[in-house]
Amino acid sequence: MPETTHVLIVGGGYVGMYSALRLQRRLRRELARGEVRVTVVDPQSYMTYQPFLPEAAAGNVEPRHVVVPLRRVLRRCTILNGRVIAIDHAARRATVRVEGAGRSPDGDRELSYDRLVVGAGSISRLLPVPGLAECGIGFKTAAEAVYLRNHVLGQMDVAESTHDERARRRALNFVFVGGGFAGVEALAELADMSRDACKWYRTIEPSDLRWHLIEATGRILPEVGEEMGRWTIEELRRDGVDVRLDTLVKSAEDQHIVLSDGTEFDAGTLVWTAGVKPNPVVRDTDLPVDEKGRLKATADLTVEGVPDAYTAGDVAAVPDLTRPGEYCAPNAQHAVRQARRLADNLVADLRGRPRKPYEHRYVGSVAGLGLHKGVANVYGLKIRGLPAWFMHRTYHLSRVPTVNRKARITADWTLGLFFPREIISLGEEHEPRQEFELAAGRQDDGKS
Repeated sequence: MPETTHVLIVGGGYVGMYSALRLQRRLRRELARGEVRVTVVDPQSYMTYQPFLPEAAAGNVEPRHVVVPLRRVLRRCTILNGRVIAIDHAARRATVRVEGAGRSPDGDRELSYDRLVVGAGSISRLLPVPGLAECGIGFKTAAEAVYLRNHVLGQMDVAESTHDERARRRALNFVFVGGGFAGVEALAELADMSRDACKWYRTIEPSDLRWHLIEATGRILPEVGEEMGRWTIEELRRDGVDVRLDTLVKSAEDQHIVLSDGTEFDAGTLVWTAGVKPNPVVRDTDLPVDEKGRLKATADLTVEGVPDAYTAGDVAAVPDLTRPGEYCAPNAQHAVRQARRLADNLVADLRGRPRKPYEHRYVGSVAGLGLHKGVANVYGLKIRGLPAWFMHRTYHLSRVPTVNRKARITADWTLGLFFPREIISLGEEHEPRQEFELAAGRQDDGKS
């Protein structure tokens, strides 16, 4: 080992945070003596526990409680807030664009390293749908969850206040594209919240709300199995959700939704959760990628054919040893376990010991469908309704990092037993200077 080995971790999500946390524990002495240095680079200073984003959007959980501050849990690591825009692994050098510096070259800095971990995750996979970029929003971050909560309540405020029937119908139409976990759980939680909120609106009944789930394939929630997927569709439809399978969004210009089955309507909300793709940062590297843009990985979680480089999670094509010829699914269950194995293998390399391959059989999935409703398929055991909802909450609470976050989420749920959810839309937080700019404009008018 050189005098100081610098480990650079690209990404602070599941792979980045959990691998750094493992390295922090396994290399405690080396870090203390300065023999190893670990740097984590991510645009955000926190890791988001995404399975709880739907509950954060619905107001069941405080959004700050579903994120984990990297500086608090990775005290022996250096946290650099920025975006890796290029990697020259042959030279062991990465280019980082520091957040807030804009796109000016002055905001870029070079980082040299000895070992590289790429866990940059994924981004939303968009299709060339006219109008999507202008009016759509994803559901991968805490900011998007907060925005959607405020937006849905804000649309209800619009519907309550306007006399324009067309504007009212548009405000009360909510479209979610994608029948995976993100789309189904977010829709179910927000629909549940909006129905509860109707009691505080004089002119809005739950039947006035129009929730649409658009899925391009013939099924939803494939991870829980076909039977549980069909039950979920039936449950959503009983709650008034318009579920359309084998359907595409053809256009969304000017908030006018056109579907492939010929249906057209106006909608003030369009949430896009139709799949993900690897973070494009891997395109600006000299590391090998496959036809889907994923880093080519070995079962040892190293980059194929490249020394001193490791990868895991959504950004990597990791062979699934339990299903020869296939790759591990891009989900949190694999990412967390891969991160720990990756860190152990990196430590083994530093200490001259053999690496071990990653092998984990997928045990199943759980999903929440609003308060007191859920669906699960675990070890082939199919569960639905209240027991599945309880299992969903219990499982994910056990997986949230740090006792601090577990306690805060439990407190949020406990308070929810005694007090109703808030129905306040704080839309101003997305444009905090709007009132100030209005005042400045009025002041200018006064001078003129």
